[in-house]
Amino acid sequence: MSGISNSEIKRVRSLSMKKFRDQEGLFTVEGEKMVSEALESSFHVEKVYRADEIGQETMSRISALSSPSPVLALVRKPAGLMLDGTGEILPALVPGNSAEKKHDGTVTSGQNSGLFLALDTIRDPGNLGTILRIADWFGIDAVFASYDTVDVFNPKVVQATMGAIFRVRFHYADITSLAKNALDAGGHVYGTFLDGDGIYGKDLDCGSCSPSVIVIGNESNGISPGVAALVSDRLFIPPYPSDFPGSESLNAAVATAITVAEFRRRCI
Repeated sequence: MSGISNSEIKRVRSLSMKKFRDQEGLFTVEGEKMVSEALESSFHVEKVYRADEIGQETMSRISALSSPSPVLALVRKPAGLMLDGTGEILPALVPGNSAEKKHDGTVTSGQNSGLFLALDTIRDPGNLGTILRIADWFGIDAVFASYDTVDVFNPKVVQATMGAIFRVRFHYADITSLAKNALDAGGHVYGTFLDGDGIYGKDLDCGSCSPSVIVIGNESNGISPGVAALVSDRLFIPPYPSDFPGSESLNAAVATAITVAEFRRRCI
């Protein structure tokens, strides 16, 4: 006996598809460490399945992994994921808002640097998951993503975050509106370009008094023209040697790590 019905197996398996995650308001988390982090977070864990309880064969049927883990959890998506308009974007950009999310989507106050990431059409699940890990490591206040960025609850994204999804405040928003709000608040909007100023010699504002937003562009096309027009500070990550670059460009997640690390180096 598997301990769960065929309809329940079908329901869990369906969560590998975005339309069913949206419909159910749930996503899956797999692995002992990941499930443990989910249980310790503010996210609501609806149910936990363990291989030693339901059987290895059943676990294989509900798992999205090629090698099923011993445990899988159904986790409810938090409220407040989608931001719509200045009325919701501007409060999320106030320096000093902590990244701690409650079940109802509200954000508690706390000390923070006011340094944010804005993802302009990131499509690769591995990149998004890795970027969330980077944001977690470097204490980014929040990560905002364009509406056409890959679903943050895609199983590949969730696994790639290695638990950061439960600690980093994440929203989908219109990035042009986000940039305008940051600039109107007296802040900066940074982005990397091949014709930008070398990041190591550029003055960088970590957002101590007003929001600083770092835009990360699409893997193939970079930052979109509409968002690029609002970038106040164009940065360039120089190759080595500077007069003989090898690769055409850097992976989006790698570029994020280098850029954020330099901001944090200046603010320690």
